[in-house]
Order: sequence, then C-alpha cells, then structure tokens
Amino acid sequence: MKKTTIIAAGGLVSNDAGELLLIYRRGFWDLPKGKLDEGETIEACAVREVEEETGLTNIQSGKLVGITYHEYFDEWTQRDVVKETHWFAMHAGGTQQLVPQLEEDIKDIKWVAQKDITGYLQNTYKNIVNIVNQYYASLQV
Repeated sequence: MKKTTIIAAGGLVSNDAGELLLIYRRGFWDLPKGKLDEGETIEACAVREVEEETGLTNIQSGKLVGITYHEYFDEWTQRDVVKETHWFAMHAGGTQQLVPQLEEDIKDIKWVAQKDITGYLQNTYKNIVNIVNQYYASLQV
C-alpha cells in the first residue's frame, strides 16, 4: 500500500545573539514545525507554526535550509505516512517571551548557543541533527 505524504514546514530560528530556538516535546528536543494548511504556502506554514508553537511574533523568514523525511504510523488516520518537512532559516529579533504550545505537548523552549547545541542534539531525532548541521554549515558560506 502506498504511504500518504504529509507536507509540513518549520523553522531554524535564531535570535540577535545567534542562538538557535529548540522546543522540548514528548521527551525529545525538536524544532518548531507543523502541517501545511490547505491554500497556504510552505513558507507561510513555517512562520505560522513557529508562532503557534513558541509565541514568537515578527519572525523574519529566510532561505530554505533543506527538506527532511521521516516515516511514522498516524494513529488518527490509522495509516503509515511519510512527513516531508521544509525547513527555513528564520530570525526573531528583540526580547520576546517564549510561550510553549501546551496543546502540542511542548513542555519547554530554549535559546541554545551553537557551542552548547551538541548536548541537546544527543536527545533528538536523526533528521533534526541533520538539518541543524545543514543550517550551521549554511552559515559558514
């Protein structure tokens, strides 16, 4: 049986100090992301999901960093699915209060300096490690 593909988008959000935003959900550090709504552009979806999951506003969206894929069983639809997530570099300036979206099981949100990121990436998903590494590599160009 063919797997259903779900399109999603998210952000690698930096602040004025160059720190990266991480969310803590279901026992793992992750990046804010979510499913594309009908009629929405991928980039608009990424910004909306970051805003909803973190409480940030006035997010500046930048270039596409990359696309990740992961497979899982969707309990809601009772089907195997492939989630295709488009990741954008983003920036949130100023001092903003971070508000975890509790309905999405987000328990914590942190700004993490690049020198400290490795410890957090030890407790995340392989595709998140890959896209974070891609993001940092893109900053070196």
